[in-house]
Amino acid sequence: MLEIRLKALAKINLGLDVLRRREDGYHEVRMVMQTLKMYDKITMKKTQEPGIEIKSNLFYVPENENNLAYRAAKLLMDEFHLEEGVFIDLQKFIPVAAGMAGGSADAAAVLYGMNRMFQLKLSKQQLMKRGVQIGADVPYCIMRGTVLAEGIGERLTPLSPMPACSVVVAKPPISVSTKFVYENLELDKIDRHPQIDMVLEGLREGNLHKVAANMGNVLETVTIPNYPVIAEIRDQMLEMGALGAMMSGSGPTVFGLYEDEKSAQKAYEKLREGSLAKQVYLTGIYNTK
Repeated sequence: MLEIRLKALAKINLGLDVLRRREDGYHEVRMVMQTLKMYDKITMKKTQEPGIEIKSNLFYVPENENNLAYRAAKLLMDEFHLEEGVFIDLQKFIPVAAGMAGGSADAAAVLYGMNRMFQLKLSKQQLMKRGVQIGADVPYCIMRGTVLAEGIGERLTPLSPMPACSVVVAKPPISVSTKFVYENLELDKIDRHPQIDMVLEGLREGNLHKVAANMGNVLETVTIPNYPVIAEIRDQMLEMGALGAMMSGSGPTVFGLYEDEKSAQKAYEKLREGSLAKQVYLTGIYNTK
């Protein structure tokens, strides 16, 4: 195989709770992850020249070892002593540094692509084991679907699939540092934690309303006081008929779940016309089953 074309799918968090800060500095989390039908397009080609070359449609995306896709290719090249090289064309559509695992999704797709192109014969589990060396979200991005993530995000349990719905995604014109959010999270001052068990119950029942009503993200306690526009976008989505809306990951992207496509389309158009969000998308839920 000389060339492969792949879709690197984005994720949102239907629930994100932080249980404690561990002695090693990492945070113990409990999250419900969900893949969307929103993706970066990746084309990979074998080259006779050894090494890795990356090109992107966005000038600010790194084209070296600071790019997770580059690191994913290098990881397998080094392990399997591959003599040929690879060219990676990365067409980014998932918002960058937005809490949607765009970089991790790219890395996951490249691991999959390298495995296929170079016939490394690694199983999905073996790819996931390697993925965690690149980033905590990479194993999930290989697994995809509706998943409970625990530990530091590396312990993954597949869940009942999320009921179909329309999803409006909006990113304000700001960037939020994940490091900043976790460093400023004051767990001892948080008296209300997300209802993760109720989200799981809603998923088991196939009840979209129950899932949406119990969504929550503990990291909003840091981001919203620092970036009030996140709450403005969330509230606008709820006013426009979203069953539930919240920030994904450490932000600043906000998503809203809509039962019918017509309401979602109206919300999408209104947010696009407004000044709160710089990037707005209308998409749907991606399930593996």
